Amino acid sequence: MAKSASEAVAIPPEVLAKYEPVIGLEVHVQLLTKTKIFCGCSTRFGDPPNSNVCPVCLGLPGTLPVLNKRAVEMAMRAALALNCTVQERSRFARKNYFYPDLPKGYQISQYELPLATGGWLEIEVGGAKKRVGITRLHLEEDAAKNLHEGFAHSAEKAYIDYNRCGTPLSEIVSEPDIRSSEEAYAYLTTLRQIMLYTGVSDCNMEEGSLRCDANVSVRLRGSKEFGTKVEVKNLNSFRYLQKALEYEIERHIGVLESGGRLSQETRLWNQAEGHTVSMRSKERAHDYRYFPEPDLLPVHISAAWREEVRRTLPELPAAKRARFISTYGITPYDAEVLTATRALADYFESVVRAGAPGKAAANWMQTELLRRLKDSAKEIAESPVSPAALADLVKLVESSQITGAIGKKVFATMFESGRAASEIVAAEGLAAQVGENTIEQAARDVIEKNPGNVTKFKAGNEGVFQFFVGQVMRATHGQANPQAVNNILRKLLS
Repeated sequence: MAKSASEAVAIPPEVLAKYEPVIGLEVHVQLLTKTKIFCGCSTRFGDPPNSNVCPVCLGLPGTLPVLNKRAVEMAMRAALALNCTVQERSRFARKNYFYPDLPKGYQISQYELPLATGGWLEIEVGGAKKRVGITRLHLEEDAAKNLHEGFAHSAEKAYIDYNRCGTPLSEIVSEPDIRSSEEAYAYLTTLRQIMLYTGVSDCNMEEGSLRCDANVSVRLRGSKEFGTKVEVKNLNSFRYLQKALEYEIERHIGVLESGGRLSQETRLWNQAEGHTVSMRSKERAHDYRYFPEPDLLPVHISAAWREEVRRTLPELPAAKRARFISTYGITPYDAEVLTATRALADYFESVVRAGAPGKAAANWMQTELLRRLKDSAKEIAESPVSPAALADLVKLVESSQITGAIGKKVFATMFESGRAASEIVAAEGLAAQVGENTIEQAARDVIEKNPGNVTKFKAGNEGVFQFFVGQVMRATHGQANPQAVNNILRKLLS
């Protein structure tokens, strides 16, 4: 007897390998405008329910929408950053369906003539790079928010907050080019990073300003035909996206292998139970009965306006990573970490401009600054150590005025107090001040106490040398010049 379409089974690896997943993502990005897309109501998150509403966004009879120019510009920024072609002419349409969160009974969106088409996004998974095509980017208004929990009568009633209704969204639809849950994860994280760099959205998934739906099917490897597509919703975190796709891929394969048939449907991810559940059958887009929005003129984007927006785009993450590697001599890993956010990349470049060598600045930021920021739950913009202050500390270490070990202690004090490195070093007498005679005596003592390691070193075990350096630095309480320690040890061991 065939398994049902809702039942997932454990699939042997050799069976999984027979199939190829085909995944496309639809990502809704809330644009960072102060007012809604068709009225002047605030888009501020967290205000009292139903306080940022007006007759226009509530869809009251006799009201007319007026397009927010800033929303168009924001969407253009997103489109250009994603290598899309911004169309000279686009048009809004009415997407008709009934749901309590949609006060007009339709959503103003774009259908036949979207704002932008034909882009791409480069992702990297397991060291391999890949381009994922972007079908379209269009503008639309958000729906209200249904609230099902937390109220006295939640068991019998649903509540609706219309504050979000009318907030401008960009929907970004990928081509079905994604072939694994890992690629889907990389696509969404890369897309989010670009949206943050361009400033078009805060991409806060907890507040709903970045939402993702996934379309997934499977087919036998080598096949050109697509399988039956299922849409998965309620993916409000990157990990949920990956887990839901992994579940659905195995569910699809299990159904096909057991002789069952898949239904085209919409499913919800249930994180608590670790599986998807059927929500409704998924019909074609024509069921929405799209037709041109009669209350809005077509949108005209002149070449001059488009290029004006293009000129305002910042350097994007991929270009910044490549420049950091070539200009500052840091590793690809360092560049990946330091360009994670635009603010972090700007901080790094400020440290270098203040006189710190690029590689040293990268090391100090990753080993000391980012660790302490994470431990104290601070963002880079909240760092008590300014870029110039960190550069001064790095220069003290690089010039051997203090040792690296002392530098770490100084940094800890800087982070806690906000004081300058030179002030702390002077006040606490931390400058490297051990003479060469003292270093040599300490080195002789270490060599005498470790004859076994001396033998290993003389036999060609170069790694043992760092043991001797560490022991001498410990004996001199970290106040010896590291280069002097290296020179003296080399001389004595030879």
